[in-house]
Amino acid sequence: MKSSVGSLKAACLGCILAAMAGLATAEPPAGVASAPVYVPNTKHANEALPAGILAWDQTQQTVEASNGQAFANFVFAFTNVAQQVTLGNITNFNHLTNYSVVTNSGFWNVFSGRKYSAVAHPTTNQTVVTITNSVSPMTVAILTVHPSCGCTTAQVPAMPWVLPPGTNSLLRVKVNLNGKSGILPKHVTITTDQGHMDLNLLIKIAPPPPPRPMTPAERAVGVAASQVYRQAVFKGDCASCHAKDLQGRYGQQLFAAACAVCHEATPRATMVPDLHNLKDPTSEEFWRTWITSGKAGTLMPAFGKSQGGPLTDFQISSLAAYLNQSIPPHPQPAAKQP
Repeated sequence: MKSSVGSLKAACLGCILAAMAGLATAEPPAGVASAPVYVPNTKHANEALPAGILAWDQTQQTVEASNGQAFANFVFAFTNVAQQVTLGNITNFNHLTNYSVVTNSGFWNVFSGRKYSAVAHPTTNQTVVTITNSVSPMTVAILTVHPSCGCTTAQVPAMPWVLPPGTNSLLRVKVNLNGKSGILPKHVTITTDQGHMDLNLLIKIAPPPPPRPMTPAERAVGVAASQVYRQAVFKGDCASCHAKDLQGRYGQQLFAAACAVCHEATPRATMVPDLHNLKDPTSEEFWRTWITSGKAGTLMPAFGKSQGGPLTDFQISSLAAYLNQSIPPHPQPAAKQP
């Protein structure tokens, strides 16, 4: 009985050892190969992007926008044309093709596009020629796309934006025109693993159309309403002339939008004073007081937000400074001597 048990143990041990030996000699299971990942080399990112890396249809664009247009849109097309050039050196030659630069060559300097063969005894010095071993397309990665200000945005994928050789793509840029006027220069800086460059944007915003002159009947209605309640110009239909598009405007632009409709009208209503020929002495404080509070019993409304008007304190200060500069102050007349 003991002999049978011993034989069974020996057989089991042999099976275990055989299985372990099989595991030791078996081939490992084939792993799932992952796609190679392109890792940008950023050592050239702070350098100017050389020619021959990204070919752009344009690097500067101009857009003309109408007054009141919400956004200006730009589209730049580009292609990755970068090539990896591998160079090598050769010495002691007598037949030369496909060269780029010759150094230490005695009477030679630079070959330029011609084939030289059977060169005999050029110099006693060793001749070294740099030749092109290979040229192959290369991947380029855009690391960042940085607009010049917060009102400018670029539509781009997640960074880094990897561009395989020959990639054609588009870069879309949008500029928020809210409160903007005149000519606006902007730019977008493109930083790649081969260097950085700027795309330049220029927006030309058309001036606002002049307000439609009021008919005598409309003027009479407006005057009657203002005599009852001088803040009426900021309500109803009157607000379309006196309180429209004032947000984000300052100084001269604010004067054109809020004040000129009455004070620079042609013809100007007789009850509206000519600001260039006031009899009272003026100053920046004078203008700020009148703009903020207006004058009770007249058609001049209070423009300050604290008094129900549409303008902030900052807008009023900018308007007062503009008026004080553009309309020479009238000095206080000297007191008559007794």
